[in-house]
Amino acid sequence: MRTTERPGIPPFLPALAGIVLGCLAVLMSVLWAPASAQPAVDNNQYTLGPGDEIRVTVFGEPDLSGQFKVGSEGTISLPLIGQVAALGRTTSEIEKSIVDKLSPDYVKDPNVSIEVLTYRPFFIMGEVNKPGSYAYVNGMTVLEAVALAGGFTYRAKTGEVYIKRTVDGNTTETLEPVESTVLPGDVIRVRERYF
Repeated sequence: MRTTERPGIPPFLPALAGIVLGCLAVLMSVLWAPASAQPAVDNNQYTLGPGDEIRVTVFGEPDLSGQFKVGSEGTISLPLIGQVAALGRTTSEIEKSIVDKLSPDYVKDPNVSIEVLTYRPFFIMGEVNKPGSYAYVNGMTVLEAVALAGGFTYRAKTGEVYIKRTVDGNTTETLEPVESTVLPGDVIRVRERYF
């Protein structure tokens, strides 16, 4: 009687499978990390500006609800009530303003909710390969912003950058480490090293 021999499993295959599975586990933990683990913009404190896009929901009134973009003049235009100031105001402040304008003439006891859909872009200039404006990603660091802009040039000072930020109408420019969090509307300036 003739027996057939099965080829054996190469000795390196279990080790290779273990490495692949380990890499997949690390990748999945990064991709599916809970959003709370990353720093985020606090929508209760975030003040709106030109370029932000919001969803206004007037409960029970679909014709008054929708998506609106904050215009260059800092306002949003809503059905029935027209222009509502948004520049430098939080979503809670705008909700109250809309409620005040809707009641009692248009809607009895209106219930209004606002959600930020898209944040205004940030800007990066100086010693990066592709300076310009980029879409803001919640929880982004300066280093991630630089990566979006094609990375540092060979002349760049890579440890710290200047961040120009406007809060409540006051503009400041400070020197910050590349691990710092970027906020919507920030202007990042990467300096050139001298040597």
